[in-house]
Amino acid sequence: MPISKSMAENKTLLDANAVQRALTRIAHEIAERNIDPIKVGLIGIQRGGIHLAKRLSGILSEICGELIPYGVIDVSMHRDDIAQRGVVTVQPTEVPFDVEGKTIILVDDVLFNGRTVRAALDATHHLGRPKCIQLAVLIDRGHRELPIKPDFIGKNIPTSQNERIEVSLTETGGHDTVSLIPLNTEE
Repeated sequence: MPISKSMAENKTLLDANAVQRALTRIAHEIAERNIDPIKVGLIGIQRGGIHLAKRLSGILSEICGELIPYGVIDVSMHRDDIAQRGVVTVQPTEVPFDVEGKTIILVDDVLFNGRTVRAALDATHHLGRPKCIQLAVLIDRGHRELPIKPDFIGKNIPTSQNERIEVSLTETGGHDTVSLIPLNTEE
């Protein structure tokens, strides 16, 4: 089977070891900034952040010697582009800890224009009033449309509008990789 031009141009940016190093570094940075681990909770943004939040919870729990809770949140109904998206499939929100007075760390795989994070902020405030909210992302690719800046970044990868970042994880049937994918602009 011949390889298409777009497949030939896909570029692996992070392999499994690099993904693990990035998550470990993020976890150490979170631990350094948040001295009292009992007051920290992680919330993975559906879909890309759920597995990363679970992994970070495990790494942080080892670093801190305390169980660091994690949950997942769906932002579908809080997005500002819901009218353009058509039918919305809502995923479960499961946050098995009280966010009130805690430092909540929102976790996502890729930060792009900032609209998903804005929606996650709204959704999180529906759960209670955290002491503060921080943002951890595996990849920051730039192109912000809103004044949102991550507190913890695995890797900055500047991209063009004609590219996308694809994060593949073992939990979703792939391998731990981050790839740069050129968009098909020939149409």
